[in-house]
Amino acid sequence: MYLKKIQVATNAATPPLQRLEHALHPIVSFFIVPVFALANAGVSLDIDFSQLLSTNVAIGVALGLLVGKVVGVVGVTWLLVRFKVASFPKGMTNRNLFGLGLLAAIGFTMSLFITSLAFSHPDYMVQAKIGIFVASIIGGISGYLVLKQSPDKRGGLKES
Repeated sequence: MYLKKIQVATNAATPPLQRLEHALHPIVSFFIVPVFALANAGVSLDIDFSQLLSTNVAIGVALGLLVGKVVGVVGVTWLLVRFKVASFPKGMTNRNLFGLGLLAAIGFTMSLFITSLAFSHPDYMVQAKIGIFVASIIGGISGYLVLKQSPDKRGGLKES
């Protein structure tokens, strides 16, 4: 009974702007920010898909991000733990580490910058950008699924 009164009082004390901010958070996170990222990346959605895979640029960039980030994050962490330079935090498992390695493939800001330095041909730049976005989406979704399936008793993430 007292908790209910506290909750009602807290809700009444929350400023309208803060309520609006919390209400808009899902729209901003899942729609506005991705659209903004695509617009700033300069990726045209008018893509000739037969030309997209005419070279191995998109596939190479996507695999480089997905495989390279996972091998780098998991491999270096494993070596540091193995040689006792560092240790896993309490509750950390190899499965969680693998999931975090997959999430590392999301980082596309620096990849887009490197693409602008590495390629001068416009077709190669578009192919690389598509590879970056595909790797980011695959890495994000697969990392989320790996971390979501971690069992609670082994220190995995809990479903709220």
